[in-house]
Amino acid sequence: MQSFAAPALSLVTAMTRAAAAEPERTVAFQGAPGANSHVAAVQAFPDGLPLPCFDFSDALDAVKDARADCAVIPIENSLHGRVADIHFLLPESGLAITGEHFLPIRHALMGGGPIAGVRQAMSHPQALGQCRHWLRAHGIEPVAYPDTAGAAALVRELGDPAVAALAPPGAAALYDLDLLATDIADADHNTTRFVTLARGSRPPLGDGPWMTTLIFEVKNIPAALYKAMGGFATNGVNMTKLESYQRGGSFAATEFFADVDGRPGDAGFDRALEELGFHSKWVRILGTYRQARERG
Repeated sequence: MQSFAAPALSLVTAMTRAAAAEPERTVAFQGAPGANSHVAAVQAFPDGLPLPCFDFSDALDAVKDARADCAVIPIENSLHGRVADIHFLLPESGLAITGEHFLPIRHALMGGGPIAGVRQAMSHPQALGQCRHWLRAHGIEPVAYPDTAGAAALVRELGDPAVAALAPPGAAALYDLDLLATDIADADHNTTRFVTLARGSRPPLGDGPWMTTLIFEVKNIPAALYKAMGGFATNGVNMTKLESYQRGGSFAATEFFADVDGRPGDAGFDRALEELGFHSKWVRILGTYRQARERG
């Protein structure tokens, strides 16, 4: 909590106190009050108690320590790709993905003086990346900060009209800043996908469509990935996402993060997973959950 700028501290304190009284209703998110993750948490859990956490690790720890029932965490953006570090933090957390939520993103520039005098804009690196063309066109230097609304709180604390923040429009009222420009994005499709993380998997009951997220490491032999993917093709199982990343610094063992249509218990899915396991060193399912938006 001490890491938040002073204008955010009273809000964070009040929300933390309310969450502590009812942890079974609490939804952790990364960022200061007013951040996009806060908006997503409220939309996904209208009856929940949002708990602001300074960084992703803090939000995940809140769930692991039972101070929150779940966390709503951004995982990828349609403009700027995957959110840094989350692919490492998520498997290490031991938490399961139990849902997803899509949030259209529209940033606002806010500060304490006229837009003509703004020289720098502070925000989360994802937000800065999503607005880089707009910032360049207006001659504004991007300055990275751990979250969007937290940047707004810091701008209020600094009181420098040359420094503004990129944050959700609602953050301006929370931190007594002027809206200098709204509806900022480099593309109309700018959307962030969030996942809900909870302790232990929750059985996928009812109607789908379903999504299963998994990670795996193929054997270090020629055509291992090609063979591992063959089971999905022959069993008619659609893979909507496949990303590789390195762990451990060896540059030899590549791990993969995948989203697959379906759930364990579906015949085609089970056969595809069996073949994936045959060609991999290990496979781990991170969660099966109802799709918030059908793919394709």
